[in-house]
Amino acid sequence: MSASDHPAISTSDRPTADYRLYLVTDPAMTAAYGLVRTVLEAVEGGVTLVQLRDTQVDDATFVRIGRELHTALAGRVPLIINDRVHLVAAIGAEGAHVGQGDLPIDEARAALGPDRLLGLSVQTVGHLEVARALGEDLIDYVGIGPVWDTATKPDAAEAGGPERTAVVAAASPWPSVAIGGIGPDRVRAVRATGVDGISVVSAICGRPSPREAAATLRRAWGR
Repeated sequence: MSASDHPAISTSDRPTADYRLYLVTDPAMTAAYGLVRTVLEAVEGGVTLVQLRDTQVDDATFVRIGRELHTALAGRVPLIINDRVHLVAAIGAEGAHVGQGDLPIDEARAALGPDRLLGLSVQTVGHLEVARALGEDLIDYVGIGPVWDTATKPDAAEAGGPERTAVVAAASPWPSVAIGGIGPDRVRAVRATGVDGISVVSAICGRPSPREAAATLRRAWGR
């Protein structure tokens, strides 16, 4: 299906998102400290968007975890659900994020309805072109990466470095966040690529103080 095959979708009723510091959760890294505690402290430190990611639990458990986290967030920042688009409504989350091997964005948008956020992982300008052909109004932002190699996601694509990130960010008609191997010492280099924010996992999850870890990243990005 191309952009001309479906009517334009209004994006005006979707939640407003701030992409500067996007936290993706990891169940193993947050186990000792607690998922909800980690996320709430990270938000206090400056996280602006949260994605719940857990590939190991079944749908019923995922919904329970998601509802608990969404209730705790109390609307302070949007909650995005990784991959499991069919569970977004049950959780009450503000949106979903899909990868290149997940549900296609036209099907994901149909499942979500018009009023929730939808993000897409991309690695190349070609990925942008495919998404754009389906319709710019289907998604709200893209995640570009990995910028550097990361152990957080073993099946991640090949790292592209800041150079490729800059090329993809410049070609994107949507806001973009960079992900992959980003810590405080690399934030300046990532911001120089032109992305709208950074997405991190291990730079916050599992840290002794998620609040301070988030605050350090926000200071590095610039408030």
